[in-house]
Amino acid sequence: MNELLDQLEAERYELFEGPAYHFSFNRRQFLKAFSGGIALIVPMSNLVAHTLQQEQGESGRNRSNERVPDDIGAWIHIDESGTVSAFTGKVEIGQNIRTSLAQAVADELHVPMNEVRLVMADTDLTPFDLGTFGSMSTPRMAPQLRKAAAAARETLIALAAEQWKVAPADVRIVNARFVNHDASKSLTLAEVAKGRKLVKTIPPDVAITPARDWTIAGTSVPKVDGRDFVSGKHQYTTDLKREGMLYGRIVRPSALEAKLLTSDTKAAESMPGVVVVHDGDFIGVAAPDLQTAIRAEKAIAVHWEAPGQPGNDELFDYLKKNATAVSRGSGHPVGSIADGMAAADKKLSATYTVAYIAHAPLEPRAAVAEWNDGKLTVWTGTQRPFGVRNELAETFHIPEEKIRVITPDMGSGYGGKHTGECAIEAARLARGSGKPVKLVWTREEEFSWAYFRPAGVIEVSTGVKNDGTVTAWEFHNYNSGGAGIQVKYDFPNQNIQFHNSKSPLRQGSYRGLAATANHFAREVHMDELAHAVNMDPVEFRLKNIKDERLKAVLQAAAKTFRWGGKKTDGRGVGIACGFEKGSYIATAAEVSVDAKTGRVKIERVVESFECGAIVNKLHLNNQVEGAIVQAIGGALFEQIEFKNGQILNGKFSKYRLPRFSDVPKIEVVLLDRKDLPSAGAGETPIVGLAPAVGNAIFDATGKRIRSMPLHGSGLSAA
Repeated sequence: MNELLDQLEAERYELFEGPAYHFSFNRRQFLKAFSGGIALIVPMSNLVAHTLQQEQGESGRNRSNERVPDDIGAWIHIDESGTVSAFTGKVEIGQNIRTSLAQAVADELHVPMNEVRLVMADTDLTPFDLGTFGSMSTPRMAPQLRKAAAAARETLIALAAEQWKVAPADVRIVNARFVNHDASKSLTLAEVAKGRKLVKTIPPDVAITPARDWTIAGTSVPKVDGRDFVSGKHQYTTDLKREGMLYGRIVRPSALEAKLLTSDTKAAESMPGVVVVHDGDFIGVAAPDLQTAIRAEKAIAVHWEAPGQPGNDELFDYLKKNATAVSRGSGHPVGSIADGMAAADKKLSATYTVAYIAHAPLEPRAAVAEWNDGKLTVWTGTQRPFGVRNELAETFHIPEEKIRVITPDMGSGYGGKHTGECAIEAARLARGSGKPVKLVWTREEEFSWAYFRPAGVIEVSTGVKNDGTVTAWEFHNYNSGGAGIQVKYDFPNQNIQFHNSKSPLRQGSYRGLAATANHFAREVHMDELAHAVNMDPVEFRLKNIKDERLKAVLQAAAKTFRWGGKKTDGRGVGIACGFEKGSYIATAAEVSVDAKTGRVKIERVVESFECGAIVNKLHLNNQVEGAIVQAIGGALFEQIEFKNGQILNGKFSKYRLPRFSDVPKIEVVLLDRKDLPSAGAGETPIVGLAPAVGNAIFDATGKRIRSMPLHGSGLSAA
């Protein structure tokens, strides 16, 4: 399993906190799960191998020679009633893969969308999945479900042909019915599947429908169960109720790294119906209602001891002083930096900084835990149900087979729901009370005890000729990560390195990972180089690009934005481009700056995006727009303030997030490349806004800001 983890970006710190994962599922279990019908299984080795070649080298990672467990990666089942069920361990977080994956299955099976049921994120029913992150669902899972559906289609056609005693070539599926060559005979899926009990493993060479021939995929199918979400019918974890359920609260430490010295739980224990669970530094309560649980938690007297810890003021010096030499995720030097600098007409060195920011999901961490005859069932909002199952097994010293984790479609995660703290806490309270327990983290708990997007320091030194040719590129990222650190520019001499550092706050995955930080530093620096040699920023970039896909998105954004047109007084424009997770991005922004107050407002954004063949244009457009809106926060105002292990702005009233009034006019340009495999789109669209806005601020004011968020020098985004 360690080989599978090797493909993860170095800054996914939270995934390396626990032990390696263990998983298994065999044919006997499968046949036990389904009493009859036809099942098509995709081996895990096929699932992972499918995209290794495509992703090798992405973000500075080399993924060659990987070995993965030979287990089940996905499957499709057609029961005796004709119901088509596709099973995947992926999680629906709002990115609409429940819809796009169902489109893939329906497309291959030649059945309507409403006849496909997608079963997701249930460790008792679905195959192992490492997690829903890294934009992997579309490039990895969709092709494998397509293979299963294609194999199911051919298997069913063969069975129908057998019933009719004709050749399979004389049978086809039209709108979920089998018809013979002249349509004089027909059979339903149920009529073909009835009485069958067949499990078939799919070979790796199953042919799937090319994008140019898609009929359901490639169209803007509405969100599956969309009405349930807007009407309130959908049940999030926070909505679930179990018979006899209690409500939990946790007594939190006074600061990060604090140790419990003394506690007095007598007052809480005397409250009617309250159960107190004390296990080491863990103290929690369970009560018949939430209000009683809150009173019981506050009634517990505790004394903590916390060490002195660094704060905001010393953060970036601290990260530099505690950095390692070179870390996993770094690239190998290309050419000679010394030679490149010697050939340069101008040299430039600059330092860029990136603050910690919070995920701030609409749905906070929540879990409902229930023990029954030695088996633990947990409903929780997580991007890694199998990872959470492993954490629970380790914590409670029971086999994973005794644990079931179910993840209802949840209200966003942004990379922040990879770990199982809330599930473990709820399970501890449930075991201690002997009843089901629901635990929902407060907003303050989310800010204080979850992990943050890593802060970072990035140092860039470059050389450039007067004609705009970049001759040397040296780039060092301290702490924030190696995602998106490699360049698609044609630089002959490069030294690009990521350095781990000791972090004063807990840190981990965030939408886009360090690709946002690395694109910010790189694209602002490219703008600085363009101005140093008096070249238009678009022209300067194009001079240093040979990659045709990067050129295409940059030119598309510039054209739609009407780059080079007449500017309005008090406004500035900026542009940025890049690559990550197999997809390409270019963002152009226009900002206004109030001459009296220094207030910055983003007025207009054009973003062009290319991720291969588009599966669902409507949902992809929504993904890109959502990423732009979320990026406004990190670009202009989001920043965690902390000191001595305490979060100082850990509530929405103090932590500035994008508001409706902050949202500019947004225009999305999607480039549909049906000749290329579909890549994921959940992360890359977020990386271009901050550098484009930073460059636009410079264009408007002449002030160069090299920090995220973009404030200082008399400017404000409040």
